[in-house]
Amino acid sequence: MTDLPAIHHDPTGQRFRLRLDGQEAALTYALRAGRMVIEHTVVPEAIGGRGLAGRLVQAAFDQARAEGWRVVPECSYARVWAGRHPQYADLLAAD
Repeated sequence: MTDLPAIHHDPTGQRFRLRLDGQEAALTYALRAGRMVIEHTVVPEAIGGRGLAGRLVQAAFDQARAEGWRVVPECSYARVWAGRHPQYADLLAAD
């Protein structure tokens, strides 16, 4: 895929989103004591299978790094993604 949609960060709504083919994919999070808690990642079936969820999670981790936040991936997809991307392991919050 060469024409990847832009990812928009909505800090007020605490989410990252993108639109493709009239559909919206999103990642929601909550900020708690300097931690970005990734709660949910949703990609409609109509636009699935294109790596969009991974792009949303990466955008969230990149934002957390820029802000100096630790990350708690409560969302199962984000948790698996983090395990596959050791370059972001330093951002994971120790419980």
